[in-house]
Amino acid sequence: AVSSAGRPVHADIQLWLGPDWTPYTLRAYSEDGKRRPVQTLVGTRCKAAMVEVRNLGESEFPFAAAANYAKDPMASLPIELPASTPGERVDGGALRSFALDPAAGQVEVVLLTDGRQLNARVELLVGPNNPKQSYEVFTNNGELNSLCVAFDTPDAGATVRVVNHAPVEFPCYIHVRERRV
Repeated sequence: AVSSAGRPVHADIQLWLGPDWTPYTLRAYSEDGKRRPVQTLVGTRCKAAMVEVRNLGESEFPFAAAANYAKDPMASLPIELPASTPGERVDGGALRSFALDPAAGQVEVVLLTDGRQLNARVELLVGPNNPKQSYEVFTNNGELNSLCVAFDTPDAGATVRVVNHAPVEFPCYIHVRERRV
């Protein structure tokens, strides 16, 4: 998790396997790290790994970062959510939006592929083209390293938007579940 004292968060999160292989890169942004902390899973592929978290923002905007092995319910999210919710295919170059229930306090999102590369952006919008939080992911295998995030949604009228930056040959699948907190 990455959070701040109410300031913006710009983070670069990378998974390192060995000294020179980075199969997973994630750029995270949150307009307010206290109301909307960065909550994501980084799968280590059952190998000894290092997770690097860097602050890409100005030095006036520090943040706190913590990494640990996931515990339920977040640990089961990459398997349970695709099995229990219908997914929607997002072809390369396409965009999908999902309007959220105003009563939802949190939204869980899993973005995955069928073993191909995953190059996409997931955003939480409040109002037209007003991203409050975003995640931009690249991984060489979206099945082994899917994007699993939880958005806190304290504002009504939120929308989840997904943009697949990959070519048309690399579709991805999104699974969304709203929770009342």
